[in-house]
This record gives sequence, structure tokens and C-alpha cells, in this order.
Amino acid sequence: MSRKSHKGPPPPKARSQSARVPATDPEEHGTKPVAGEKLQKVLARTGLGSRREMETWIQSRRIEVNGKIATLGDRVDDKARISVDGKPLDRAPAQQTRCILYHKPTGEVCTRDDPQGRRTVFQRLPKLKTGRWISIGRLDFNTSGLLLFTTDGELANALMHPSSNIEREYMVRVMGEWSQDMLQQLLDGVMLEDGIARFADIQDGGGDGINHWFYVVLMEGRNREVRRLWESQGLTVSRLKRVRYGDVFIPSRVKQGQWVELDHKEVKSLYRLADLPVKDLQRGTAKEREVMERQFGKRSSRGAPKSTRPRRPRS
Repeated sequence: MSRKSHKGPPPPKARSQSARVPATDPEEHGTKPVAGEKLQKVLARTGLGSRREMETWIQSRRIEVNGKIATLGDRVDDKARISVDGKPLDRAPAQQTRCILYHKPTGEVCTRDDPQGRRTVFQRLPKLKTGRWISIGRLDFNTSGLLLFTTDGELANALMHPSSNIEREYMVRVMGEWSQDMLQQLLDGVMLEDGIARFADIQDGGGDGINHWFYVVLMEGRNREVRRLWESQGLTVSRLKRVRYGDVFIPSRVKQGQWVELDHKEVKSLYRLADLPVKDLQRGTAKEREVMERQFGKRSSRGAPKSTRPRRPRS
């Protein structure tokens, strides 16, 4: 799978990604460095989940360090004995990684368990004997498109960090009268309730009447940011689909509800964006590969926006 799998004229080339913001040095503020690493970071590196998930586990009293219930802010060294749900944890970081792309339909939520009983994005993913799938970012209930999953918690955390500045491209259909001045304002920046937001790029995708398609690029992943930006101009988003994350595009053959393993080139690009050393790629089982290939002939996308609409050449 490669960028060539994206049908139609190619989307805008990814701009250079901003360098990661270095962590603050405690000594710069007159405090002494604390020994050891943050507990949630150590847990995430073993592949249990993202750092945010591990923080939730710590708050839920599922983690013990040296026989005592852990608390947020705890740091551990190499000698610390860590237990999860009463079982000793093998702290060795995963030497291999798996990364898959899932084409999320609307009507699914990005949580493992939903109190309302709605279908979750994890239900159609291949089952793992060890480790767990970690979602790299989220899409809201009414948004479809590309979602990435990995078994490497450190990779997921680095890609989701606000300083990552990774391009996310969406295909969006808006309803209402629009103008070039509106588009320029969306590029310059709009004040939302959580701060200034802007699109890094907007390309005209065509359309008739009050419905019009655009391809837009964001450099961050704030909640409902695409919708809120258009709503700030008095326009309504009637369809929204993510088609790209970094250098990874959603292939035309992967329909809604289907998943596919990322190839080595795509996985390597994710580690490059995360500024992490590339891990060996762990392939799925023969049965999983058979299921993956079989799904392409059985499922079809119903009502999904097409990714082949014409794109305006970049000036």
C-alpha cells in the first residue's frame, strides 16, 4: 500500500513537519531533577496502551509499585517492581510493532467500551494474543475515514503529542454560501472557544448548488476542529472524512469497516514523524492476512463520500 493508492489527482504534498519541542529541564527553574521515569511512560512503552490510558489505569488503582498502590506523578527506576491488576509486569519494551489502518464508518465511537452500547472502532480489529491496539488519535461519531492503530504505546503517544505538528487531511462537504474571503480567514486563523485555530491548506473539491466539497489540512487534532472552523463562517458541515494522516493515505480498496496492515515504508514514516527509532515490523498471522484479503471482496462502502473528486492545482 502506498501513496499511489489514493485515486484522482494527488493531494497537496505534506509540508515539512515542525521539530518536536524539547521537554522542559527542571534545573532551568531551580528545581532538582527527579530520579526515574514517569510511571505512565514506562507502562506505555511495554505496549499496554497510550500514556493517557495508563494515567486512567493509575487513577483506577490498577497499578502497584513495590507492593503499594501507585498514584499519578510516581516515578520508577529500573529496580521498581510493577504489577498490573495484581500480576507482575514484564517491563521490557516491545521490540516489534504492528500498525494498521482502519476505515471508520460514521456511527462508531473511538472508545473500547461505550455506556450507550454503540459499536466501537475496536470491535472489527484483529484480536491480539499479547498487547493491545492503541488508537492514534480519534474521529468523532459522525466522522468517517482513516484511523491508525498500533501496538506501540510510545509511538502512539509521540504522534498524539501537541508538539508533533502532523498534517491531517480531510474531505469535507459544506452547506451554505461561501467566498474566497471566508477561505482566507480560515487560513489566517479564527478565534474559537479554545484558542486560535486555522487550516494549513484548503483546496477546492467542486460541487453544485449549496453543497460544496473542500480538502482541508490541519496540523493538530482538537475536538471537532474542522466542523467548528466552518461553523465560525456560518456554514454547516454535512459530510466529513479523513483521508490522510502524515504520509499515510486511505486506499480506495479499503472500504468502510475494513482494515489493512501498513507496509514497511508507511510504518517507517510514522516513526520518522514521531522522532523515534524504527522497530521491527511484526506481521499478522496467516489467518489474519486471509481475513484481511477476504474482506475486500465482501464489504462495500454505502453512502461514503468519494475520494476521487477533482483537486485544484496548487499555485
